[in-house]
Amino acid sequence: MKIALVSEDGITISQHFGRAPYYVVVTVENGQIVGREMREKLGHAQFAGQHGHSHEAHEHSAGQGHGFDRAAQDRHSRMAAAIADCEVLIARGMGAGAYHGLQQAGIRPIITDISTVDEAVRALIEGRLIDHPERLH
Repeated sequence: MKIALVSEDGITISQHFGRAPYYVVVTVENGQIVGREMREKLGHAQFAGQHGHSHEAHEHSAGQGHGFDRAAQDRHSRMAAAIADCEVLIARGMGAGAYHGLQQAGIRPIITDISTVDEAVRALIEGRLIDHPERLH
């Protein structure tokens, strides 16, 4: 199984999915970490100035709120492309639109309160990582 975690430094989990510059991708086999790599991640910095990305310009679809308009979903899809081989994405925060977009891409998003990559991976392997969707914005 491959697990992606958003990070700014490869050690800690970023508090915001959209702003994190990297994915740490951990490969787990038989309950053990057997591989780790850093992948560049598209984010707000790369999309700044593109049509439909200012907070004032966001369309809100059927009362769903921020991040569900067509342009946002396209951005989320492009962000998820780099981790299409992963089953899970762990972050400490993200928008509801990104969470939904990851689910649509077949990746299970998990919002955690654990701050380090290694600790969160261990918790997931041991079945004790708790998803906190109430923290979506």
